[in-house]
Amino acid sequence: MGPVNGAVNWRANWRANWGVKICFLTKIAADFRMSRSAYGFTKGNVLNFFIENWMLFALALASGTLLLIPVFQGALQSGLSPALVVQLMNKERGVVVDVRTLAEYQAERIASAVHVELSELEAKLPQVLKNKSQALILVCESGMRSIKAQQVAQKLGYEQAHSLSGGMKAWKEATLPTQTQS
Repeated sequence: MGPVNGAVNWRANWRANWGVKICFLTKIAADFRMSRSAYGFTKGNVLNFFIENWMLFALALASGTLLLIPVFQGALQSGLSPALVVQLMNKERGVVVDVRTLAEYQAERIASAVHVELSELEAKLPQVLKNKSQALILVCESGMRSIKAQQVAQKLGYEQAHSLSGGMKAWKEATLPTQTQS
């Protein structure tokens, strides 16, 4: 009879302990509900808070968007860094084609660059670079025209046509050598 009574006592103790714990948890939940409504966190008040502070939310959204624009521009900009262009020029004997205007080209250029304006690229590129599997690096002032030139070159069948990301501005910022009209 002893073990049965011990088992019954154990169950009674377990129920009593858990009963206290369940009461305690219920009290905490009730207190939370009371404090939430005491501080004004009801569904209607939260909605009113958003309505009353819509300008702050719009400002936060706009500033976050402005912070992310450079990230997306970098992802969209398909081009090579100046360091990679130098590697292509040295290791794979890449040909640099400057697609800026003649005045821009004469003012300052990459030393080994060949000048072909963007408007004449489709007609003159096959004369400048006959081997369509050779590395081709297209350069402009900021990188926008060279992306267009890259598309033209790829349409002509140049497999390794690349654009210098950031153009001559990036080249000069990397303090790489340039040549001027002498």
